[in-house]
Amino acid sequence: MNIMDFNVKKLAADAGTFLSRAVQFTEEKLGQAEKTELDAHLENLLSKAECTKLWTEKIMKQTEVLLQPNPNARIEEFVYEKLDRKAPSRMNNPELLGQYMIDAGNEFGPGTAYGNALIKCGETQKRIGTADRELIQTSAINFLTPLRNFIEGDYKTITKERKLLQNKRLDLDAAKTRLKKAKVAEARAAQLNTSQPEENNIMVNVSYVLNLLHVKWLKIWAEEVTKSEQEVRITQSEFDRQAEITRLLLEGISSTHAHHLRCLNDFVEAQMTYYAQCYQYMLDLQKQLGSFPSTFLSNNNQSSSTPVQSVSSPSVLASASASLPSVSNSIVTSGISELKSSSGSRKARVLYDYDAANSSELSLLADEVITVYSIPGMDSDWLMGERGNQKGKVPITYLELLN
Repeated sequence: MNIMDFNVKKLAADAGTFLSRAVQFTEEKLGQAEKTELDAHLENLLSKAECTKLWTEKIMKQTEVLLQPNPNARIEEFVYEKLDRKAPSRMNNPELLGQYMIDAGNEFGPGTAYGNALIKCGETQKRIGTADRELIQTSAINFLTPLRNFIEGDYKTITKERKLLQNKRLDLDAAKTRLKKAKVAEARAAQLNTSQPEENNIMVNVSYVLNLLHVKWLKIWAEEVTKSEQEVRITQSEFDRQAEITRLLLEGISSTHAHHLRCLNDFVEAQMTYYAQCYQYMLDLQKQLGSFPSTFLSNNNQSSSTPVQSVSSPSVLASASASLPSVSNSIVTSGISELKSSSGSRKARVLYDYDAANSSELSLLADEVITVYSIPGMDSDWLMGERGNQKGKVPITYLELLN
């Protein structure tokens, strides 16, 4: 029974405190009560914390979008994370594209130029997909997790203590308001007319009763003032203590910024590694496909508004010529050797479109016939080509000598 009485009393006290805070808050909003202002340093720290929380949330969410553009996949990962279970492993977009390319290349035939190129591209896409997984994993551990820990941990603690500070301030201001009202009431009670008329005995008796009530009234308000003053001292102490706790927590925001700076450096390093890997993979792929013409890598140049510049480096062409089909290998045989050893010229059919890399080279169109010949000192991978009054160097891997 005593426990129940205690709970009822505590509940009533909490309800009274809540009502007092609500009244104080409402009167402050209506401009009918004074409000204790926080010091400028504490206000600046609160503003800095809010700003940090706002931008940390935005950066974290956009980083998640960058690393995983698929919103459904993000939701799935979030659900599995909350359930403390590992999400099922699935192929990412580069890996899926790579697998499609490899399957298509095998279907068309690895011995064909297009099939061989598809297989090589598919293998590279799969390597990029693996690098993408490593970037996501590294970024999640070194960048996203610290940001999320701040939002869900440190800032929640700051918010809790800030709410307590707000409640302590409302308690303090409510106590100040009650003290002010008690003092006003005490002053009014002291100014009551206590004169005693002497003519009428009845009036004397009434006056005597009024004086007794007046004395009791003064005592009541004196006690109320004393009680209110004590309450103000207590609430002021509690407010100052909570303000100090909140200030210490908020001053830790600077350490949070320093920690997030280190995490940002880790994120940048992970991105740098990822893009360097992708660049190297694509560079290797470009070298492998260097001997394939631009028609295999893009739409026909005649219908494209922005032609794709072909790789025309002789060393790349020479290294890639070994991967071409037997048709290309038959070009670099006796016919070319004959032509280079003689001073004559031959007709040649252009196999693929070719864009000249500079003014010393001649652009070519597939299936056209040009005149080719060799000049002393020319690189073994090139011949001189002529089309009317136009002439320039042309790569031998793009030509088929005619009889």
